[in-house]
Amino acid sequence: MGEPIEVALRASSIEYAIRDVVVPAVELEKQGHEIIRLNIGDPLAYPGLPTPDHMIAAYKAALDNQDNGYGPSYGIPALRQAISNSEIKKGWNCTEDDVYVTHGVTEALQIIFAAFLQDGDTVLAPGPHYPPYMAYPQMYGASTVEYRLDPNNDWRIDLADIEEKMDDSVRLLVLINPNNPTGNVATIEEIDALLKISSNWPKCTIISDEIYDGLDFTGSLVSVASRSTNVPVITLNGVSKVYFAPGWRIGYMAWHDPSGVLELVRDGAERLLRSRLCASTPAQHGYLAGLSEDLNWLDGHRIRVKERLDYSLKRIDEIEGLECQSPGGAFYLFVKILDESIPDKQWVLDLLHKYHVLVVHGSGFSPEFGANHFRMVCLPPIDVLEQAFSRIDKFING
Repeated sequence: MGEPIEVALRASSIEYAIRDVVVPAVELEKQGHEIIRLNIGDPLAYPGLPTPDHMIAAYKAALDNQDNGYGPSYGIPALRQAISNSEIKKGWNCTEDDVYVTHGVTEALQIIFAAFLQDGDTVLAPGPHYPPYMAYPQMYGASTVEYRLDPNNDWRIDLADIEEKMDDSVRLLVLINPNNPTGNVATIEEIDALLKISSNWPKCTIISDEIYDGLDFTGSLVSVASRSTNVPVITLNGVSKVYFAPGWRIGYMAWHDPSGVLELVRDGAERLLRSRLCASTPAQHGYLAGLSEDLNWLDGHRIRVKERLDYSLKRIDEIEGLECQSPGGAFYLFVKILDESIPDKQWVLDLLHKYHVLVVHGSGFSPEFGANHFRMVCLPPIDVLEQAFSRIDKFING
């Protein structure tokens, strides 16, 4: 056997905790064990939360009509216009030309990072946060610095920590709202304070990841772009979570540039979008139907998600050894493990091997701010959640 070919560091150093923990779970399933999977935020993995019929019909109609070809690199015009209309309703002047359709929010992030970041640049992201915000910037010579979310105050933004960590190297300041994994929803006051801080650093653009905006249970969520009069904001959203179609891989980025400072990086982003051709054409038609038709169906889905969240919080409160802040949105719980004698990743693996419940270690969302926690998805039906919590209770308390 010859010498192994070396892997590029940018690939070998990537970690994605949400799917990495699946590897040992799959091995257990091969041995005949049934695993309760609470690790991944896929609504279609559980009954009762289907993709709406009218969206599926539009997707199928595109296939039947042979609308399968390459589409425009920035997205089909009707969808871009529908997205701009939805953003206008959130309070800012978004045009069709401000919208770019991507292969999910993940590709939007890759495009943004590639257009903005160079060696020595910094991305300032919340801790805890969705793993790609830590994984991807390093591919472009940049690094991610985390600002603190307060675990003792509903995971509120630590604005003083942001101010302390801001400098000229910060090109992108990230807000995930509602947050994954904690579920906190930023208040208007927090958003305005964050914009005020950013306005002092002219090289900084805000990324506002609002993929869970339709699953806000506080009634107070606002668009970050709608609050900004001078700071550039790139809003991220898509079909995966609120429209319950994650496998379609359709997202978008909407660029709000009130001071006209993004011309050069926008040109770079457009070049990258053209070079990768286009997002899925039939899936875009499905998303268009979701944006264009009545959203009353979402009420039922939202009620079911909230019932499952509330049940999970009640059960956690009954289990000695666990604590959890009540989330303001999304469908996750970020649960504190009170016994800190075992690293959270080992705790998660022990739970998996002994009681066949799969959750994600908190340190996978932030080594500093997520340690001694685990994230669980509250999407399964209550009878499945009941079984999972019974196993977790036995694991902790015997």
